[in-house]
Amino acid sequence: MSDSDDALPQRRPVAVAVGVLLHPDGSFLLASRPQGKPCAGYWEFPGGKVEAGESVEQALRRELREELAIEVDAVQAWNSCRIDYPHALVDLQFCKVHGWRGQPRPCEGQQLAWQQLPVQVHPLLPGTLPVLRWLAAERGWLGATHDDAAAAVQDPGGDASSSSCAADATR
Repeated sequence: MSDSDDALPQRRPVAVAVGVLLHPDGSFLLASRPQGKPCAGYWEFPGGKVEAGESVEQALRRELREELAIEVDAVQAWNSCRIDYPHALVDLQFCKVHGWRGQPRPCEGQQLAWQQLPVQVHPLLPGTLPVLRWLAAERGWLGATHDDAAAAVQDPGGDASSSSCAADATR
């Protein structure tokens, strides 16, 4: 490591609450990132930044109200993952959502798609792929989790992203 490496600023991780909305038939909701945001057009699970003073659950309820116009009935903390995107280092806190009031609708110019394994929409954000693997493991799904066309896990700018993911056994 050189002296210039020591001078690089450490990026602070951004806490993000992410909702995995699940229907009884096993389908789950994915949303495309709207124009004007990093990685526009990439598909992800809905959610957003945890603001100062908010819990993950509070942030998720607010974000899903803002993005999808729904009121969440219950949130189940599930898994976490850290992704180092070129534009941000994010700590993704995934929560399962089994019940909500209202019909999810795109309030921020995004597209919505209810999906089953294997996911057919693409491209997928890197933070989406671990969730698909976790869902597959829970369901005993042995096939592919997504269409091969969705397998590109690079930022639209071409920079690779890295991740560190783990199921949180305490939740």
